[in-house]
Amino acid sequence: MDYTDYYKILGVAKTATADEIKKAYRKLAVKYHPDKNLNNKQAEEKFKEANEANEVLSDVDKRKKYDELGENWNRQQAQPDERYGNPNRGYSSGTEFNEGSFSDFFENIFGGRGQREPRKAKGQDYNTAVTISLEESYAGTTRQLQLETQKLQIKIKLGVKEAQILRLRGKGGKGSSGGEDGDIYITVHISEHPLYKRKEDDLYCNVNVDLYTAILGGQTVINTLRNPIKMNVNAETDNGKVVRLKGMGMPRYGKENEFGDLYAKVHVTLPTKLSPKEIELFKELSTLKKESHAETI
Repeated sequence: MDYTDYYKILGVAKTATADEIKKAYRKLAVKYHPDKNLNNKQAEEKFKEANEANEVLSDVDKRKKYDELGENWNRQQAQPDERYGNPNRGYSSGTEFNEGSFSDFFENIFGGRGQREPRKAKGQDYNTAVTISLEESYAGTTRQLQLETQKLQIKIKLGVKEAQILRLRGKGGKGSSGGEDGDIYITVHISEHPLYKRKEDDLYCNVNVDLYTAILGGQTVINTLRNPIKMNVNAETDNGKVVRLKGMGMPRYGKENEFGDLYAKVHVTLPTKLSPKEIELFKELSTLKKESHAETI
């Protein structure tokens, strides 16, 4: 039976801290978990190896014993036990490896199946989704989740984005043998808004400006997600011009008092149902424009 390098299996140095070992194990456990690798024997074996390595290196006493024996584990295990005269105390040469058990290497060093503590197992993670409006994303909101026999009230912070995943730690399935409880992962979807389009933390919209305001200048009102505001319109503003309103976009998730921008695209609306007097004035303006153009040629 060959020496098994638990440090190599987890991809950590022999001087690794407990936190480093824990992080390395979790990464491998997620990668090779049977639920994600159905009917994949190689992944199943990797998962078992990672569990076994973690079982030893995360336990102070077992790690100390493992480090002391090292590659000499076989010779050390075969040393006579002078107290009992048994040359192979603690060593079994014919240990079988069954589905879910530790390797022979582990059994021979740490005293057999009967003395092994139950393996800790994290509880099942749950996945769900919620849909909120853009206004709720702007202001923040709450949702209630029904989980088996309990109801959970979740708070969704302002600025949450489409397809963002929220995690409720420890609210999933119960762990076994002292293992951590699972988590709940919530995917947030934001329904389409009739007026605004969102890109990251910026908002885009169209704003109607009447012909007279576009030519002479003035103000128009925009109903933003925060409150109605007046937007200045410069004289002779072209149709399709984009006006930037700084800080009037979406709040930045997790950052207090920080906002994106609002980009308003001007849509010049033409007057309808003109009176005879208005038609006469437009004709006069047209004549003046033609005369002015002829003088400049």
